[in-house]
Amino acid sequence: MPTPAVINVPRSSLEEIFAHARQSFPNECCGWITGVKDSSEAGGVRRAINAYEPETHPTAKDRSAQTAFVIAGEDLLDLNQTLDNDVCPKIIYHSHPNGRAYFSETDKTNASDPWGDGPAYPVQQIVVGIDEDRVVEARQFAWDDQAEDFVEIALFAGKDV
Repeated sequence: MPTPAVINVPRSSLEEIFAHARQSFPNECCGWITGVKDSSEAGGVRRAINAYEPETHPTAKDRSAQTAFVIAGEDLLDLNQTLDNDVCPKIIYHSHPNGRAYFSETDKTNASDPWGDGPAYPVQQIVVGIDEDRVVEARQFAWDDQAEDFVEIALFAGKDV
């Protein structure tokens, strides 16, 4: 079974995301990585604001900004408006302040088309596991049509930040 193609992210961009995760800790950070439309590379980090509010979250009303994220309205509008640009969002990222980089059921629900037709956006996902001391690791996920699910496609070493 073929795995979805990895969008390559330079280590310098990952470290920029790790710094964002550290600055946001103990809350989750969020944003996206841009790249040229038909390229398998992405390196432009675009930070977003985590505007999580329990009463307005579509699926995780029992959480906090430490365990969930919502890309703020103006940021989300920018994400949507640039999807068809020559330089466009290729990967959405967020952090898990429990030190674990996994694509949770809530992450899957929020990243999926609400009508059950694959991913909501034509992007991959990176989750950064960060704790009080360091970034433990990061993992990249992509939609797999055969599995009809998000699957892990890359693992990145963490960093003391």
